[in-house]
Amino acid sequence: MTINVREVKKSLGGREILKGVSFEVEKGDIFGFLGPNGAGKTTTIRTMLGLYSPDSGSVEILGQDVRSPGVRGRIGFALDPDGLYERMTAAENLAFYLKIHHCPVDRQHILETLDMFSLKDRADDKAGTFSKGMRQRLTIARALVHDPDVMILDEPTSGVDPMEQMKIRSILMDISERKKKTIFLSTHNMDEVQRICNRIAILHQGTVQLTGELAAIRRQMGEGSVTFTLSGTVPVALEEEWKTSEQFRLLSHSGNEYTFAGDPDRAALTERILKQGLDVLSVKRNDAGIEQLYTSIVSGAGQ
Repeated sequence: MTINVREVKKSLGGREILKGVSFEVEKGDIFGFLGPNGAGKTTTIRTMLGLYSPDSGSVEILGQDVRSPGVRGRIGFALDPDGLYERMTAAENLAFYLKIHHCPVDRQHILETLDMFSLKDRADDKAGTFSKGMRQRLTIARALVHDPDVMILDEPTSGVDPMEQMKIRSILMDISERKKKTIFLSTHNMDEVQRICNRIAILHQGTVQLTGELAAIRRQMGEGSVTFTLSGTVPVALEEEWKTSEQFRLLSHSGNEYTFAGDPDRAALTERILKQGLDVLSVKRNDAGIEQLYTSIVSGAGQ
């Protein structure tokens, strides 16, 4: 287990922010951490970084309490605001963080890191001259420069245009796959989570309402229904039979698309359809979208 957050409670200013937050992040995950403003995401992240001490519960990263000596050096983080030093160049910003982590300041390593983020040609330009998207990339580069095992990123694509979002997503996937980093990603961007995260947690009102492997959750919340696209006309008698069948229960149909409940034996159903002289053009599992999951949690409809 790379990150293990267990029953963390935290109050600030007399108000309970975290009410028993629990989730696990496995090695190699790109873990999406979702929740509306005020849900407690920032407080959770600060507790994970050891900036806050939990009132109760525990946070372990890489098998150790996050406040243990040496653990923070194995974590890279990028928070909002970005905290870049405006009058330092891109290379100097990275060099400064290498020094903080007691790592050798190697110009070649700095340039290689900047190159991953398409910033090598701006290495000697001051951070204050960078666009929002470039600043976001530099912030993630800074989080990676000391070769941490875990990266904790807070809204890394916030406020940047769609092209920059695509660049950053591509970089994060490359870091996860090629450098084998575990990435904890706090974001409001549903499309981002759906595209790159394999596991998620949804935080609402100080507690984790839903967590687990994203594909499995989407199947479960989507009830595993399956839509067959057919050619030809389905006989009325067969359609009526499907509506009452326990094995192949028809939920609905629109045009030549027929949706069946649960997760039917698709091979058996396909064979039955073919025997009726119909052709199966496509088969699609109807999993819940991330926006549907998020909305159901935040609205209180799904626990």
